[in-house]
Order: sequence, then C-alpha cells, then structure tokens
Amino acid sequence: MADHAREIENLLHIYAERIDAGDLEGVAELFSHGRIAASTDAAPEQIFEGRDRVLALYRGSTRIYEGGSPHTKHVTTNSIIEVEASEKAASARSYFTVFQQVEDLALQPIIAGRYNDTFQRIDGRWWFDTRIMFVDLVGDLSRHLLYELG
Repeated sequence: MADHAREIENLLHIYAERIDAGDLEGVAELFSHGRIAASTDAAPEQIFEGRDRVLALYRGSTRIYEGGSPHTKHVTTNSIIEVEASEKAASARSYFTVFQQVEDLALQPIIAGRYNDTFQRIDGRWWFDTRIMFVDLVGDLSRHLLYELG
C-alpha cells in the first residue's frame, strides 16, 4: 500500500505543479474521472464534473500572466492519505497555502485552506474522484482570481 500512497501524494503535487505552470488543460485532465466541489453541501452549479467543466472553472477563475503562468506557488502539506484495502479507492486530507509574487505585489501568501480528496484507481492509474476545497484564510487575491471570493 505504501506505493499507492506515494502515487496519490504525487498526484497532489502534480496538481500544484500544473496550476503553477499555468497548465490549466493539464489540471483539468487530472479530473477526467472526477469533480471539484466548493463545499460538502455544494449546489449543483458549484460542482465542476469532468475534464471540460474543470477546465472551464480554471479558465474562468485563474489570472494568467504574460509567459503563461499565474505567478503562484501552491504548497500542499500535512497530507494524510488512506488507501482502502481493495486498493481501488483512497482518500486524503491536506493543507494548501498559495503564495504569489507579481510586479506590483511582493511575495506573500494569498490564500490557505484544506483539501478533502477522494481517489479512484482505473486501469492501474490513480485519478481524482472528488476534491472539496475549504478556504480558511484569505489574503490579497486580486492578482490571482478573475473574480472576488465571496
């Protein structure tokens, strides 16, 4: 099971790597068999299921700068990964902190919170099943998001 936990941990970090590179298509690909929800009791319009809907979410929310990136660093920590005995499903709880630096914004944390994730193993590969994002701390998101976080 340790190898499965490492594969899932890598998936958590691949997500961060891709979003920081501005690879929104790559982020969306991770959710080809999954969804992102704004909360555990999210309304249907707050659930983005499948690659195309997740891509639309990120294209509609993430400011991309010249050079193709959002100038962020998503740091994922405190990951607790549990793989089911069947080795076909797993869950993880982790923290995230997003740092940003742009020309008119000094390097600083801009948001922090938690991810509650579930995963499924399809044809020997782990995929996100559901990611629920909980925002705990909010800083200056004006240069990262294309909308105001409500």
